[in-house]
Amino acid sequence: MLALLVLSVWINYIDRANLSVAAPQIRGELGLSPAALGILLSAFFWTYAALQIPAGWLVDRFNVSWTFAICYAVWSLSTAATGLVTSFAMLLAFRLILGVGESVAYPAYSNILANHFPQGRLALANALIDAGSKMGPFLGTLVGALLVDKLGWRVFFLSLGLGGVLWLIPWAFWAPRKETRMAHAVKRGAASPSLLEIVRVRGLWGCSLAHFGGNYFWYFLVTWLPSYLVEERKFSMQHMAVLGSMPFIVIAASAITAGWLSDRWIRRGGSVSKIRLGFAATGLAGASIIVLVPLLTTEWKAMFVLHLAGFLYGIYSSNLWAITQTLTGPSAAGKWSGFQNCAGNMSGVIAPAVTGFIVGATGKFYLAFVACAVVLLIGSMSYLFIVRKVEPVRWSTDRT
Repeated sequence: MLALLVLSVWINYIDRANLSVAAPQIRGELGLSPAALGILLSAFFWTYAALQIPAGWLVDRFNVSWTFAICYAVWSLSTAATGLVTSFAMLLAFRLILGVGESVAYPAYSNILANHFPQGRLALANALIDAGSKMGPFLGTLVGALLVDKLGWRVFFLSLGLGGVLWLIPWAFWAPRKETRMAHAVKRGAASPSLLEIVRVRGLWGCSLAHFGGNYFWYFLVTWLPSYLVEERKFSMQHMAVLGSMPFIVIAASAITAGWLSDRWIRRGGSVSKIRLGFAATGLAGASIIVLVPLLTTEWKAMFVLHLAGFLYGIYSSNLWAITQTLTGPSAAGKWSGFQNCAGNMSGVIAPAVTGFIVGATGKFYLAFVACAVVLLIGSMSYLFIVRKVEPVRWSTDRT
């Protein structure tokens, strides 16, 4: 089951990033201006972020496995349909639909893992999913560019979308039986806490602020690192492709290792709060060393610090959702995760825009790196001073 979830998140992130890979060919064929392309690249987040809270309600209210399967089919078919578009309006529509389909993914992952995995296994399970989210852009960029070059962008989208639908076959065999056993095992009640009750918990706001800080770093790398390496450090495209993609591998490896290690310490009797918050807060604060990258003139030193920042970020991301799932328990995992993911993914809109404004105004990237570091530090402090403890919230629906 976990292997299928990890595979789905690979596909999830490849489908998010595929437009960036195919953009040069699409712009030429459809006659898109840079401004129009910018709208298309951000359109996914309009629906994705806006629907996180409704998506959380859906997975808490209905059968999570089948809700996820339906939305997975929506996003895969919208990816395939993108290969048939003939205008800006059609392309915009399918990017918005892609955001609708993918909006259920993380609330569903959180709900399923909260139901299936004990505390001593939770971080590693989440780390494997997080690693999939990092490998998706890595594979999508390297392999996707080759496919677009050889087969064209239309075949690229059709292949991704229709090929992705095949994932539903093993999921259909797993979902009905496993969902029934899960429901009996955790003795889920008919009711789950209301969103109003959830938003009154300070831990939600601390987790959401930390998530925003972590995602700011992530979207800063995904959207602006290639331009920084080429424009300011004068890398060739080939050189950038190698060094620009490596941080994603480092983050994935770090997340898996840190997830395994934190779970191991907890199984040996360590404090859940100290270990989970320690990993997450230290990782966010440590990743702020990215501010040193533009100050280092020697290439290997700058790249070492960049990859070290990625390694530390992976330590944070390994426990990001484990903290959330411990706080929520199974009954509130979907709603809470939807709210938190909505807040976290607002950085997908803000980070690229703020970075672009800074670079446009100053002609340099340094202050953009400073902004990223500051947001990371704020996220780290929110774990320590707002969340403070990682223990299950006692909801009104839990009381008998």
